[in-house]
Amino acid sequence: MKTIFETGARGRGLDILPKLDVPEAAIPDSMKRASAPRLPQVSEVELSRHYSRLEKRSFGVNDGFYPLGSCTMKYNPAIDEEMASLTNFASVHPLQGEKYSQGCLEILYTAQKWLCEITGMDMATMQPAAGAHGEFTGLAIIKAYHASRGDCRDEIVIPDSAHGTNPASASMAGFKVVSVKSGEDGCVDVEALKKAVGPKTAGLMLTNPNTLGVFDRNISEITRIIHDAGGLNYYDGANLNAIAGVVKPGDMGFDVTHLNLHKTFATPHGGGGPGSGPVAVKTLLADFLPDGVAVKTADGYALSRPGRSIGRVRSFCGNFSVVVKAVCYMLSLGGDGIREASQVAVLNANYLKKLVCERYESAVDGICMHEFVLTLEGLKKETGLSALDVAKALIDRGMHPPTMYFPLIVHEALMFEPTETESPEMLEYASKMMKEIYDKALSDPDSIHRAPTKTVIGRPDEVEAARNPVIKFY
Repeated sequence: MKTIFETGARGRGLDILPKLDVPEAAIPDSMKRASAPRLPQVSEVELSRHYSRLEKRSFGVNDGFYPLGSCTMKYNPAIDEEMASLTNFASVHPLQGEKYSQGCLEILYTAQKWLCEITGMDMATMQPAAGAHGEFTGLAIIKAYHASRGDCRDEIVIPDSAHGTNPASASMAGFKVVSVKSGEDGCVDVEALKKAVGPKTAGLMLTNPNTLGVFDRNISEITRIIHDAGGLNYYDGANLNAIAGVVKPGDMGFDVTHLNLHKTFATPHGGGGPGSGPVAVKTLLADFLPDGVAVKTADGYALSRPGRSIGRVRSFCGNFSVVVKAVCYMLSLGGDGIREASQVAVLNANYLKKLVCERYESAVDGICMHEFVLTLEGLKKETGLSALDVAKALIDRGMHPPTMYFPLIVHEALMFEPTETESPEMLEYASKMMKEIYDKALSDPDSIHRAPTKTVIGRPDEVEAARNPVIKFY
C-alpha cells in the first residue's frame, strides 16, 4: 500500500480545511516559515480513499471481539462522540477566559464531583493525559505530602503482578521500588509485605482487582499495614471497570487514585489515544493537587490553585473532549447503570472463563472479576506451540488477540477481558474458536504456527523490525 506522500500529484488540493482567519499582516516575520512545508498534495477523493484503505487494515471494537486484558476495550456509545463534537465544546479556545467558558468549567467540575463519589475520594484534577501520567501525578502528590512534613521517605512498595507502568512511574517520580511477591492465590503475600515496609516507605501502589483478575481478600489489612508504617496508599484505577458503583477505593483504605476515562468510562483508546487519567485524592492530599482544579463559586465556575500545589502537569485542563465523553457516559447510565455495567463485566468474564477452561488451564482457580488469565505452559510442552501462536490463530477467526505474556508471573499467559458490552452469543463464539484452536494444536500444530493467513501482514520478524526499521523520508 502506498503512503499518502506517494499519492496525488503536484498542484492538487482540497477545500475541506478552514480558511485562514488571521490577517497575514498580524503574523510577525519571525513566526513565518522560510519554505513551504513538505505536505502531500492530494485531492479530496484521494484523501478519502487513502484513509478508507487504512481503516480496512486495522481492527477495532466496532469490527469484532476485542478481549485485550487489562485494557477494557468496551464499546463507546455514539452519543458520547456526538456530545463531544458539539460546536461549543469542539471549538472552544483554551485562552478565551473563564467568563466565556462556564459550560466547559461546569463539565470539569461535574466530572471531578462524580469521580470522587465513585472512588470515595474528596477532590480531583482532570489534568493528567492518561493512566501512566496519572500515576506520576499521584506519586508526585505523595512525594510533596511527605516533604511538607519533613519526612524523608523514598520507597514505593509494588506487588510483582503490577502493571509495568507502576514501577516506571515510581522511578520517574524519584522513588526506589520495593517489589513484593504474590502468593499462590495471586494476591499480595501479607507476610512478605510486612517485611518490606519500614521508615523509608512512602507508599504502596496496588491494583485491585489485580492483574490476575482477583479481588484481594486482604485489602483492608494491606492498606492498614502501609498506614501503620507511615505511608500512603495509591490505587491504580486501571481495573475500576470491575468495581465501579459496587465498592470504592477510598473505603478500602486508599488515599489517592488515578482513573482511566478512556477505559472505564467508554472512550476508545486503541492506537495510543485519546486518553485521560484524572487523579482523585483524600482531603489530606487535596492541597497538593495540580494547579487548575475546577471549583464552584457564587458567580459560577472557576479554576483554582491549591495552596501547596505541585504545579501543572499538563497544559490547560487536560484532554477536555475525553472528559465530555465520560460525563455523557455517566449521565446515560446513572448510578444504577454504572453498578450494573461492573456486575455484567464480571459476569461475562466468569462465563467466558468457564467455557474456555473446558480446554485451557487457568492461572488462578475460582471466581474471577472482570478478567482472567490462562497459562498455556502445558499446551506448549505438549505441542511446542506458544501463547503467541494461539493469539495469532484468533486473528484468522475474526477476533483481536487477548493480552499476551502478562502478568509476568504467569508463564505463557493470555489475559482475557470481555467487558460488559459483549453478548452471550459472542462469548460462546469466542469460546468455540478457542476450543477449535486447542484441538487443532493437538492434531495439526503446523497450521496454528502458520497463522494468521487471512491478514495483509502475517508474522513479521519483530526483532529485525525493531533493530532495522524501514523508514522513508519525504
